[in-house]
Amino acid sequence: MEQDLYEVRRIGPEETETIKALFLSVFTAEPWKDDWSDQEQLNAYLHDLTGHSNSLTYGLYENGKLTGISMGNIRHWYTGTEYYIDEFCIRPDRQGRGLGTLFLKEIEKAIKDLGLTQLFLQTESTVPAYDFYRKNGFNELNEHVSFAKRI
Repeated sequence: MEQDLYEVRRIGPEETETIKALFLSVFTAEPWKDDWSDQEQLNAYLHDLTGHSNSLTYGLYENGKLTGISMGNIRHWYTGTEYYIDEFCIRPDRQGRGLGTLFLKEIEKAIKDLGLTQLFLQTESTVPAYDFYRKNGFNELNEHVSFAKRI
């Protein structure tokens, strides 16, 4: 993989349509099969992730084309300021080629330059992303529990 074909840069709401296309290509397919048919809900979600002062979104560009996105926000925590990743993905036709690992490494460099000290994310243990994050040095927080309540 020739690294000079790739560029990682910070992006924002001005890239919403491109982000949306990539996001839908990943998360409406296997293994997630999310139903994002409600365009108003989708637009609001993407705005939540990209349109606020603490939002932090990175794009991985391959030969000028958006190939990966990482959307989240900066959170201040007692252990330091962290990048909380809500969504991370690589175009389905480019997965399995090391681009996700390259992207994560570049994000680590970028957030370190911003003074951030930690990456935090959540995923399901039954999807391929789980093994990907473990392979890339993320530690499972055994004491951490996520709760949800449908009302």
